[in-house]
Amino acid sequence: MARPTVSIVICAYTQRRWDLLLDVIESVRAQSVAAQEILVVIDHNEELFERLIEIIDDVTVVESTGPRGLSGARNTGVGLADSDVVAFLDDDAEAAPDWLERLLVLYDDPDVLAVGGRVEPVWEKGRPGYFGEELDWIVGCSHRGMPKVASEVRNVIGANMSFRLEVLRQVGGFNISLGRQGSLPLGCEETEICIRSKMGTPGSRIVYEPAAVVRHHVPAERGTLRYMLSRSWSEGLSKAQVSQIVGQKRALGPERRYVRSTLPRAVFSGVRDWSRGDNPQGLGRAGAVIAVLACTAAGYVRGRRMSHVEGRPLPRTIRVGAAWREVQ
Repeated sequence: MARPTVSIVICAYTQRRWDLLLDVIESVRAQSVAAQEILVVIDHNEELFERLIEIIDDVTVVESTGPRGLSGARNTGVGLADSDVVAFLDDDAEAAPDWLERLLVLYDDPDVLAVGGRVEPVWEKGRPGYFGEELDWIVGCSHRGMPKVASEVRNVIGANMSFRLEVLRQVGGFNISLGRQGSLPLGCEETEICIRSKMGTPGSRIVYEPAAVVRHHVPAERGTLRYMLSRSWSEGLSKAQVSQIVGQKRALGPERRYVRSTLPRAVFSGVRDWSRGDNPQGLGRAGAVIAVLACTAAGYVRGRRMSHVEGRPLPRTIRVGAAWREVQ
């Protein structure tokens, strides 16, 4: 069976990550399996676009033609891609040398629509003692409790994901009402598109392959309690949006299991380590888990109220195949 061709899309929006962006591009050049094309999409930053095209000649650099935000930039890349598979990297997520090879192997199964990999945090100033690995989703990374071997999942992680191009085009791309816009920490666009992709193709699968690794830079300010709570609140709002679009059961299944299983263990472990003197930060780690859970839940309730009480309805249609349909 012939190996599928692949386009790699890297989205960037700020010059503050210039050195990181160059490292990401270099990591893609050094893959054990070469991509058919590398597309760098600049999200409404003319200076960054001009600066990059001056020094890059073996990578296609384009400006986003969509609305400002990550979803619009990704859709620009999808529109330009000419391959079987489109793989996405963040502008601060450096790929391991065999990253692409590990992703592509899973596409030998025709039922696989998308494959994502492990995202490991690289802390700028070290992991804060109160920031448990169970909360690494806050900084866009794989968290404790995720599969340790290749497994079917509901959705992949945005910093390390790939889709069949025909799937992305069939569902109409990423929802531009979701996802990060500049530094505003909204998200869940990858969750929504994965759910929507499977709704249109019964029997299909989305796979998480932890052996396909990228290393995600985490700046010091994202390890603060202030950022943790801000990101948690935004996650709650985003999950409320997704539950309105695809239904609450589809949107929150893994989250319920995470809250019932992973988080209680994290709290117990933190308190135990503190009480035994094994880790003086254990109590803070347990407290952070509880605070994040409360803030996420509050954001979710607020998001639901915005649609049901305050007269600001969220989208109630999704694209399945070539048609848009109402979601009950």
